[in-house]
Amino acid sequence: MFREIKNLLYIFFIFFFIFFCVRYYFSDDNIKNSFRSINSIDDKISTNDKNLIILKNNTENIIEYIGEKNNENEKEFKFWELLKKN
Repeated sequence: MFREIKNLLYIFFIFFFIFFCVRYYFSDDNIKNSFRSINSIDDKISTNDKNLIILKNNTENIIEYIGEKNNENEKEFKFWELLKKN
């Protein structure tokens, strides 16, 4: 008997929790406040966008292409030659 009452109370609290959360979420006050906050964020973005500094592009010729082997001290790997010998 006690177990059924306890389970009923759990279900009762869960139901009311969901009910009040949904009620608050869809209330007019919450919708107005969320709309106002979105508008204020848009205003802040537009004002800060005007104050941005545009940096000069300094990425010209940043990639160096390596043609033939410039460094003769590098060790050549002969992995494929080891496989061909077997």
